[in-house]
Amino acid sequence: MPVPSRLIVIGTSAGGMPALVRLVAQLPASFPAAVLVVQHFAPDSNGQHLVDRLARHTGLACHLATNGQVLEAGALYLAPPDCHLLVKNHETPYALVTKGPRENNYRPAIDALFRSAAVAYGPAVVGVVLTGMLHDGTAGLEYIKRCGGLAVVQDPHDAEHPSMPETALRNVAVDYVVPLSEMGALLEKITRSPLPATTPSRIPEDLTQEAAIAERVVGNVDEVARLGHLVPLTCPHCGGNLWELEHGAVLRYRCHTGHAFTGDTLLRNSQQNLEETLWVALRMMEERKNLLTSMATCEPSPLGLQQAERIEELKKHVNRLREFLLNSTAPGAPATPASQEVSE
Repeated sequence: MPVPSRLIVIGTSAGGMPALVRLVAQLPASFPAAVLVVQHFAPDSNGQHLVDRLARHTGLACHLATNGQVLEAGALYLAPPDCHLLVKNHETPYALVTKGPRENNYRPAIDALFRSAAVAYGPAVVGVVLTGMLHDGTAGLEYIKRCGGLAVVQDPHDAEHPSMPETALRNVAVDYVVPLSEMGALLEKITRSPLPATTPSRIPEDLTQEAAIAERVVGNVDEVARLGHLVPLTCPHCGGNLWELEHGAVLRYRCHTGHAFTGDTLLRNSQQNLEETLWVALRMMEERKNLLTSMATCEPSPLGLQQAERIEELKKHVNRLREFLLNSTAPGAPATPASQEVSE
């Protein structure tokens, strides 16, 4: 098979497999590009089963990507479970499959694939974001645009889960917004057209450095310090310092061990961590209230009135904290009636 003239890199999450099936069914065996896909799924998923499912609906040769595998036109490569899929080289492109640090809480991460493809293929990359939740893929589309490539997003009204397409549209100058039914024809038209004459002469240095960090699995403090400035935040995965990256329009952070986050993802992580901490505090306060109640019952003393006041004060704090948690918009809060107060 010939060396692919272009790379089509696709990222999707919730609702992704049905969408991928519909999309690849529109692509013929003679498709002149290589197609690389990141689908968010559980680490213990059967990747080969997903590849076989795609192969039943397309003329593309479908593979579960392996490290060092040469990329060919007319073929599709799916990122294996719990591994990043990266691209290396342009003259003879091949896949890198690594167990590097998570990006945006994901491995495989869409942003990691999109960045490596943009660095390797520049303007010959087309990035596609399909249905999914949260924010992975938005920064990746910006990487592709900065290197002269094209950004394609599924019409949010056509997506089972519109969050990923909507976030991309809010943050990136997307070139095409189309429903799945029109996407195959669009990708064929793009891949069979010549590259535009006005494209960037070189790949941005910061993206080259970030791609190199991902390829080596781990970076170091000096490398990350060249990409941004240290901020008073810690990595939610390893507890290390975070640097705010200074390039591109999407707010991003990175730690020296390789974890990377958009600002939206980091905010979501901090919200979840805060909620977990508050539920622990609520449990501890209720346990203290129960202990004080038992002591007041079993050991009557002249301090009984003071003890009762302490118990009542704790009840007020418990009820206020429970009300705050149950009325918050943080995901994952237990479905306990908000009217349930401590009264016993």
